Amino acid sequence: MAVIYVLSKPIMILLGEPPAVASAAATFVYGLIPQIFAYAVNFPLQKFLQSQSIVTPSAYISAATLVFHLLLTWVAMFKLGMGLIGASLVLSLSWWIIVGAQFLYVVASQKCKLTWNGFSLQAFVGLLDFFKLSAASAVMLCLETWYTQVLVLIAGLLENPELSLDSLSICMAVSAISFMISVGFNAAASVRVSNELGAGNPKSAAFSAGMSTLISFVFSVLEALLVLGLRDVISYAFTEGEAVAKAVSDLCPFLAATVILNGIQPVLSGVAVGCGWQAFVAYVNVGCYYVVGVPLGCLLGFKFNLGAKGIWSGMIGGTLMQTIILMWVTYTTDWDKEVEKARNRLDRWGNQKEAVN
Repeated sequence: MAVIYVLSKPIMILLGEPPAVASAAATFVYGLIPQIFAYAVNFPLQKFLQSQSIVTPSAYISAATLVFHLLLTWVAMFKLGMGLIGASLVLSLSWWIIVGAQFLYVVASQKCKLTWNGFSLQAFVGLLDFFKLSAASAVMLCLETWYTQVLVLIAGLLENPELSLDSLSICMAVSAISFMISVGFNAAASVRVSNELGAGNPKSAAFSAGMSTLISFVFSVLEALLVLGLRDVISYAFTEGEAVAKAVSDLCPFLAATVILNGIQPVLSGVAVGCGWQAFVAYVNVGCYYVVGVPLGCLLGFKFNLGAKGIWSGMIGGTLMQTIILMWVTYTTDWDKEVEKARNRLDRWGNQKEAVN
């Protein structure tokens, strides 16, 4: 991934992006290279803590880092004049601060003394099975994340790409902010469902899946109403341009629909992770996003001249199809069988650990 980041400018130009857009994007991307490696350490640490219902320390660490991040970003961009590269380098630094703080917590906390006693070769026990599961999970998440980025990339090919990219980027930023609440429920659902399945509680697993989805949906509806209420002024939090504000206002109904779908789909993906359905969801993502969503967005955006609205409509279509499929699969799940599958995985891992001992 670091190699791709380094070559981002020629890659984007090769894909047809305007040189000015490619150059600005590449400048920002160069500063994000250290962030890739922070991600590789942070998310396993974070999931390790979440699986033990240790959430508060990570929240405090993130809040403290956010304050530091805002201050240092302001200094780098406006006082030191480092521009985009300064903003991305500070972002990378902030992620490494989070990683360091979480690792120190794991080492020093009494809550983790029974689950982590230092580095050990036992970490490689059952690694092949775990790799297969995590590889499917990585594919599932990549296909979801790349989906929105592909649509932004396509928007750079529209007429007046600067305005299209500005309006889409602002809407994506607002969507990402609202998405964070769903990500929280995603983590809660995956941990809760997997723990209940491992403990042999099928009804509790089903209840956790349903309640986390319902609560996230309620939050997403409230967020969508807020977006619609602020549609004419929401862009001024990012820029002062009136043309961009008008374009963002026109996109807000589409943004509101996306916010609502994002209140359901990520939670169901969390349920899928908790059940070990990553490979299945990866296939669903390919079909819904790249066979339906992207072609539909291109058709509406270019053939029917709907521009950014058409591209976003395609994204909504793919996400809606995926959400319906995941809802149906979750609703029709035999939770007793899922408990049996989870027990088999635990028994297999336990037998491998005993062999090493």
